[in-house]
Amino acid sequence: MSNTLDGISEIPQRLLASEALPTLILGGGFTGLFTALHLSRQHYTTPTILIDREWSFIFKPLLYEVLSGEMNMQFICHRYDSLLHKSGITFIRDEVQSIDLQQRQVRLASGLHYTYSNLVLSLGGVVSYCGVKGAKEYTLPFSTIEDAIALGKQLRDCLQRATQSEELHQKKKLLTFAILGAGRTGVELAATLADLLPDWYTSLGGEIADIRVVIIQRGKEILKSDSDRLRQTAEDALQKRSVSVEVMLETAVIQVRSNIIVIKRNDRIEEINAATIIWTTGIVTNPLIDTLSIPEGGRDQQGRLKLTDTLELLDFPEVFAGGDCAVTEHPLPLTAQVAYQQGSTIAHNLQALSEGHSPIDAEIKMRGTLMKLGLKEGVAELSNHYEMKGHLGHLIRQATYIELLPTPARNFKGTIEWISDELFQKYAGV
Repeated sequence: MSNTLDGISEIPQRLLASEALPTLILGGGFTGLFTALHLSRQHYTTPTILIDREWSFIFKPLLYEVLSGEMNMQFICHRYDSLLHKSGITFIRDEVQSIDLQQRQVRLASGLHYTYSNLVLSLGGVVSYCGVKGAKEYTLPFSTIEDAIALGKQLRDCLQRATQSEELHQKKKLLTFAILGAGRTGVELAATLADLLPDWYTSLGGEIADIRVVIIQRGKEILKSDSDRLRQTAEDALQKRSVSVEVMLETAVIQVRSNIIVIKRNDRIEEINAATIIWTTGIVTNPLIDTLSIPEGGRDQQGRLKLTDTLELLDFPEVFAGGDCAVTEHPLPLTAQVAYQQGSTIAHNLQALSEGHSPIDAEIKMRGTLMKLGLKEGVAELSNHYEMKGHLGHLIRQATYIELLPTPARNFKGTIEWISDELFQKYAGV
């Protein structure tokens, strides 16, 4: 096995020479990265390898700020080899090709293969277009830096073309921006665009009233997994943007064509002309998870892996999992704060097992919710005690994320929490 391969970090001699089977972490999202960082802090002695198909970790909760220009891309995007520098964790940029749980083997696209002592599955979810014809071809995703850059280019192009269009129908289409899905991503993105687009368009000499931002949601409400209070705050915020967001509930998208959304509501088929259509719904488990040979009863109805309270697979105690690909007896929302804490528990349990101790149950504390609800506006909800919204909510959200953001300069905070009472009080003064 070569020490270096194109696109793969150098594999240290200490790892190649070690007789100990490594711990493999597949996927460098929140669960995977923070498992690795916690292991480093604990001085975990088993050789550990983090594998991800990308070079860099993306702090996705701040992706809206990259789109709007409120933050520089480099602020939320850091290379894994920099984050893991001097951590004792080896990073390999590669794509996982297959996982054999019975043989404890992982094969990579480069030809590398590993037999592991322990495995951490944190592969994350992938976009599903829910069988909607044309959705993959004619909608834009929003989950990566590349997506944010591409969307920004599309938005500016539409606004520029609209200022030069003399044909009313064409201009209306160019200035219609549709978001499919009213979960957190859809709502946060709609609120951001409803402030951002008027700002950009008026600088080109356009009229704010010509812009239309619309959310299309199959269900009866937005943010169905969140509290009634948060939902009401978000609904109010959507109406108070520079351009009020049009929310179409109980509306099914049945087809997407070039610049056209075919919808069904009130038993009627309608078409919406929009030059920009953004898909923010339909996250499913990674296809690699579907290929795993799991005994009957080891998955939930969505195909996610069932875990013990210690975050181990039911029939494979040497395998831990977290994030979008797995579920415990008491399901939790698929959010970054959950993944942070799962990473901490997995690292603790790997260390415990290596020392001959028993693993502990994960105690996930749902500290609160942070949402962006426009430029310089947001909401911070801490359990059921406080809700701060508007510009103060924005400041709390931003300060919290900045404190949690892993960077090569500080590498890792001693105590990883989502929103502590102390942190909330520090910025809110409550």
